Amino acid sequence: MIKVGIVGGTGYTGVELIRLLSRHPQAQVTMLTSRSEAGRRVDDMFPSLRGVTDLTFSDLDEKKLAACDVVFFATPHGVAMKHARFLTENGTKVIDLAADFRLQSLQDFETWYKLEHTCPDILKDAVYGLPEVNRDAIAKAKVIGNPGCYPTTAILGLKPLIDAQNSQQQALIEPWIIIDAKSGVSGAGRQAKMNLLFSETSDSFSAYGVAGHRHAPEITQGIDQILGQSKRFQPHDIRFVPHLVPMIRGMFTTIHVRLTAAGQALDLQSLYETSYQNEYFVDVMPKGMYPDTRSVRGSNYLRIAVQTLENSPMATILVVQDNLVKGAAGQAVQNMNVMFGLAEQTGDYKQLRSNHKGR
Repeated sequence: MIKVGIVGGTGYTGVELIRLLSRHPQAQVTMLTSRSEAGRRVDDMFPSLRGVTDLTFSDLDEKKLAACDVVFFATPHGVAMKHARFLTENGTKVIDLAADFRLQSLQDFETWYKLEHTCPDILKDAVYGLPEVNRDAIAKAKVIGNPGCYPTTAILGLKPLIDAQNSQQQALIEPWIIIDAKSGVSGAGRQAKMNLLFSETSDSFSAYGVAGHRHAPEITQGIDQILGQSKRFQPHDIRFVPHLVPMIRGMFTTIHVRLTAAGQALDLQSLYETSYQNEYFVDVMPKGMYPDTRSVRGSNYLRIAVQTLENSPMATILVVQDNLVKGAAGQAVQNMNVMFGLAEQTGDYKQLRSNHKGR
């Protein structure tokens, strides 16, 4: 049985971790911390977890956390890197759902998150936790930087095209990409902010981070990593703009690319189906069908559709996920499964799978 600690169990992703891990047959949450709620029962704060867990929040104690096999940090940026060294030196694996171990560039991290990184040597060996891209490295990792929600949809939406481009050693898309993404308000976290109030977000639809968003360098890093498998291609120019949608959870990312002549000759539907045929959590929709956010609500599945236009070089990739699950907690559990040699879908997914047709 994997002994699990969760630091920061009162936010949306922390609650999702509790929900998912409480059903996991090979994991047991033995420590759940919250400085503000220490001593309070979890199901007292979150009635939806009544009958699911009898855990009580406690103060953060590094020595007690080090008794766990793995610790999830569902905390603000900057917390995990304060504890990663002590935990890893004591044999405890770390999965950080914040940004401390996502960006390999210290300059990018410090620019976008306004923090000085306190353990760059650990960052250097940390693995970006996108199993569909870095599965082998995740299996050997001590520290995982769990991907951001937007980058998960963008990178997995583009991966089959870029992999094909690398294998064919010829450009299939022009070197610019437009990523138009929308998220429910839970993506901003469980906090009191004026722009996140119901009266502010309801009946409205708005863009944010238009001049630059902290997930942009993460998307670029992920795409460049895949491109880097071939020395033939230059980095792509990426224009990423996120939007806030008046729904609680869910994410819909629309990606636009311009195909080269070689790209137009491809059957993109077949390419995507073949690329993801062995990926349990990625579902490529049949030709002519398009995903919606409701179909992945509460699940760890990511659904993709591709569309080309007759007599046009443009192609569109549509990607949906639950931003709190595949975009956060579910992917973190998927990473844990890989790290401990378990099947990635290990866990009680009955409720989650009810939304997944054909699997």
